[in-house]
Amino acid sequence: MKNLLRPFEDLLCLFFPHLCLACERNAPPYGEHICISCRTTLPEANFHFTKENPFTDRFWGRVDVQAGAALYLFAKESRVQSLIHNLKYNGKTEVGIVLGRRFGLMLHRSPLFSGVDVIVPVPLHVRKERIRGYNQSEIFGNGLSESMGKPCMGNGLKRIIHSESQTKQSREARLQNVSEVFTVGKPEALKGKHILLVDDVLTTGATLEVCANRLLEIPGTKVSMATIAIATH
Repeated sequence: MKNLLRPFEDLLCLFFPHLCLACERNAPPYGEHICISCRTTLPEANFHFTKENPFTDRFWGRVDVQAGAALYLFAKESRVQSLIHNLKYNGKTEVGIVLGRRFGLMLHRSPLFSGVDVIVPVPLHVRKERIRGYNQSEIFGNGLSESMGKPCMGNGLKRIIHSESQTKQSREARLQNVSEVFTVGKPEALKGKHILLVDDVLTTGATLEVCANRLLEIPGTKVSMATIAIATH
């Protein structure tokens, strides 16, 4: 059936072209969401084989992070920002799955992440998730789960207070904003586990810091972190 529909899909693309979700100019290969040019030139962070790196440095002295890495480097008005924007605000959930699968294969080859038992996404408040229709961090976590062969526990953490947007806030303001926001959903299921905490973008690290410390209150847990991107300063 799919092959029968292919000519109609090709004709539709002539009038409504399927553009790359990163550059939003080129047409990706059939069935793909990122063009070949972007796939080969997007700025990868390549931190996943190095224990101490710019990702983990942001948590030095604040969180006992086993390992930390991001797939891409994030800058304003960049193609990486377009990818994140399409994932978060334009309903392009396939972005999170594709990037999660890609990054999961990379992390799977790193000894630093070999001991991960379970993936836990940073949660959205139930009201915000209902409006958006999904949690972009959980979508990314599901992609990681597919290629790493580890379960993604979407209810591992819960956001119990709806806080203001933190996009333009300082690290101190963000910490104050989220300090009492999160709680552990199923502590018994996470007891003694090496948890991979995941989010879309690492900026100041305030949200990840609070979430990680909540998880580390569970006996025997260890926490590593992974994000789609890390903001450059």
